[in-house]
Parts: sequence; C-alpha cells; structure tokens
Amino acid sequence: MRPQITRYRDRSPLSSAFLAFVCLGLAALGVWLVSAALSGATLLTDPAAWLHTLDDRGALDAVSGAAEVVAAVLGIAITVVAIVVELAATRFSHLITRLFVREPVNMIVLGLFLITTIQCVWIGITLSHDDAGILPHAGFFVAFTLVTVSLLLLLPYIYFVFTFLSPISVIKRICRNAVKAIEDGIRTAVEPAQRMTLTAIDELQDVTRGAIEQGDRSIAMSGINGMVAIVYDYAQLRARLPEGWYGITEAIARDPDFVALTDDAIDDVEQERIWLETKIFRQLNALMSQSAGNARDVANLIGINTCQVAKDLGTGNPDLLWLCVRSFNSFLRTTINARDARTAYYLMDRYREVAEHLLEQGQGERAFEIAGFFSEYGQLAHLNGISFLLDAAAYDVVRLIEHALTLDSDQVDPLLEVLLDLDEEIREEKQEDSLLGVRRSQIQLATLFLMRGDRQRLDRMVEDLKGERSSRLLRLRQQLENEDRPQYWELIDRGSNFGYLSPERRDYLGPLYEELLG
Repeated sequence: MRPQITRYRDRSPLSSAFLAFVCLGLAALGVWLVSAALSGATLLTDPAAWLHTLDDRGALDAVSGAAEVVAAVLGIAITVVAIVVELAATRFSHLITRLFVREPVNMIVLGLFLITTIQCVWIGITLSHDDAGILPHAGFFVAFTLVTVSLLLLLPYIYFVFTFLSPISVIKRICRNAVKAIEDGIRTAVEPAQRMTLTAIDELQDVTRGAIEQGDRSIAMSGINGMVAIVYDYAQLRARLPEGWYGITEAIARDPDFVALTDDAIDDVEQERIWLETKIFRQLNALMSQSAGNARDVANLIGINTCQVAKDLGTGNPDLLWLCVRSFNSFLRTTINARDARTAYYLMDRYREVAEHLLEQGQGERAFEIAGFFSEYGQLAHLNGISFLLDAAAYDVVRLIEHALTLDSDQVDPLLEVLLDLDEEIREEKQEDSLLGVRRSQIQLATLFLMRGDRQRLDRMVEDLKGERSSRLLRLRQQLENEDRPQYWELIDRGSNFGYLSPERRDYLGPLYEELLG
C-alpha cells in the first residue's frame, strides 16, 4: 500500500487560485455591467464609437494614474512574497527558495504586472499625439484591460503563494519532481536525470529534517511518506529504465550518501541495482537518529513504511528485501544507542511482521535470519541496561514460532533453537530478575506444545527449563496464573501484555509444572 501524503485539501494551489480569479473577475464584470447600464455608456452597444469619443487629456490622466497604481501593487506583491518565502526557507529549508523561483506561475504573474506598467507608460506617450489608427484609443483599452486583470490577480496570487509554500504542498511538488526526473531517465541522458533525482530526494529530506527540528510532526511524517512513495513509484518505472540507469555514475559516487562508501560497498549497490532505494533508506536512517527519543511517532512511521516496503516490494526483489532488513537492524541499533526503548520496542513489532510475511511467502530462511537479529539486538539492549528489550525479543520469537506452527513451516525447530539460546550468553546469577521475561516466554510456548501434544519439542523445552531454580519457576507460574489482561494497562504503541496467557493454555500450567518440578 503506497503511503499517502494527506493533509488539508488535495486541490492544487494553482487550481484554487484560478477559481478565486474567475470568481473575482465575474464579480467585477457584474458590477461594471450594472454601472455601465445605469449610466447609459455606449461601450456595451458600440465599443468603437465609445473609444473614438474618449477625451485624450482624461485618458492620459487615467493611464498615468493606472501606471502608478500597478507599480505600487507590484511593489506590495514582491514585498509580501519575499517575506513569506524567506520565512518558509528559514523555518524548513533554504531549498524552498529555489523551488519557488523555478515555478513558472510566479514569473508569469509578476511579468504581467511589469508589462502592464510598461504598457501604461508608453500609452501615455501615444495619447499625446493625434495620429489616427484603425481603432482610436485601442491602446487605452488594452492598457486598462491589463490593469484590470493584474488587479484581479493580486489576491489569488497571494493565496497561491501562501498555499504553494505550505510544507505539504512543497513535499508533494518535490515528490512529483523526483518522479519526473526518473521518467526523464527513460527518454534523455541518464546522468543528468540521476542528478535531478538525487537533488529532489535531498530536498525532501531537508524539509523533513527541518520539520523535526521545529517539532512539526505531521509535516515530518508527510515528508517520510513522500520519500517512501517515491520508492513505490520507482518500482513501477524500473522495467522501462535503461540499463545504464542502474550504474554508479559520477553523480551518484559524489553524492553525500555514497561518497564515504568503500569500493566494495559501491560495487554491491551497483550489482544489486538499488542505488535509489539505498539513498532513500540511508536518509531514513539519518532521520531515525534525529527522531529517536524526541519524535517517537515520526520514528514509528519510518518503521511502518519500511515494513510495508518489505512486504509489498521485497518479496519480488530479494536485494530490496535485504536492504529493508539491514535498515531495520540499523534502526534498532540507533534507538538502542539512544536508549529509546519505547521506539525500539515498537520497531521490533514491525520487524516481526516482516518475518511473519516471509514465513507465509515460503521464505522461512529469511524469517529465521530475522529471529537471529532479534536475539542479537535483544542481548545488545540488555548489555546497555535496557533489559526490557530482551523480554520483547523473546516474546516476538515466540510469536514467530506460533505463526510457523500455524503454517506448518520447517522453520519451527530452528526458531525454537533461537529462543532457547536467547539468554545463554548473558545468563548470570546477578541478572536473575532481568531474565525472568525470557523464561516466561519459554514457559508460555511450552504450554502450547503441551496443548498440541508435541512431545518432542516439549521435552526440549522442559530439559532447558529444568536448569532454573524452583523459586523462579514458581514465581513465573504465579504471574501467568494471575494475569488476566491481554492488553497492557498503559497507553503504549503495541499494547500487548507480555505476561498474559490465554485461559485455554493457562490450564496446562499445572501439568507442565509437574514435569518441571516433579
């Protein structure tokens, strides 16, 4: 499911401004028609005669006054636009200025004001002569038509500027520019198209980073959705792109996200044909570092989108899938180093979803590999004083085993080995309390094997659990028997209560403990 960049209305700034211009134009026309009809002006019935009867001195004064008005309005418009653009660039990204200058509408509107002013000046000179033409005073009519259009454009243009510079509009425009640059790679030279694509992605990341710094979470989340949306649009264009597009050109090699990579790493990216995806996920990892501990909802969205890309696009693209796995590992290390247990806990849940999807797709070896990463990062968190994440890793591995059992996967036994070895390297007496969560998950899984009559796997677990002291085992039994809330009792992102055991499996605690303590 392609991420959506949604906020406010989807109508484009240009269409909204045009609608406002039409409405103002119709209103002005209506007022003028009524006043002309009431005053009996012949302009409606005989425009040529009306123009012929104009007084040169009066027309000259009117044109001179119009030139001053339009010049003053142009000065006001430029002042307002310059202030708004500067404020937007200061708050989010200096790249907004370049994006604004490239917009043709700005040059067209401001150019119209300039042309109108020049027309009024020169018509003033023309009216000072008595030369007759095909249509006398036609220049006066053209000048005041331009003045009317210019003045009617003022409010719609200011509205367009404000809407154009709203961060959501900027994000959408950058995304369109990135996709257009990719499409240019199909028709034109590859390297310029690559350079424009890299520039657009950098602009999007710059706006997102600025939003995080300013605490504008919804804008930051739209930026992240925009970056991932480019990956989805790119997936639809990959088959049409030339072979040279996937090569590492000088534009890519000199990009900040690639310049520090070793030659071997660059060769791998080129061989896997995923330089664009690598660029985006490296930037997402940088945004994860910025968000960890400060903007958890933004960090969570990065995990959600990475999970979705792995499930939607990774199944058919093993290299992209491996990139998503590596990204999840980087996210976990980043959040653990930042001591942001809550975000890491949520990322594990999304990471497990990827593993479950791989089990369903018959890629059990990859799911087993992810379970190994759960063990590695759970132990890393424990050594960094965040033992709760080791409990979460054990819980997620149990969930994977349960899912594998449902699918009758051949990965049940390898996953079970990961669970039994989860606390092997760090098991010490002084860590007794912190390892209770791992043992609790193992006991919960043992009740499932007992309920299913899976004697062989149950015996493996009983043999492993018998090494624990009876006081610890009894303490865990009491917790499992007393906990009747499947959802955690605080507002958390995952909501699952690790200590909950369903009633049908709770009934097997007695027989299980007879084997453990008998």
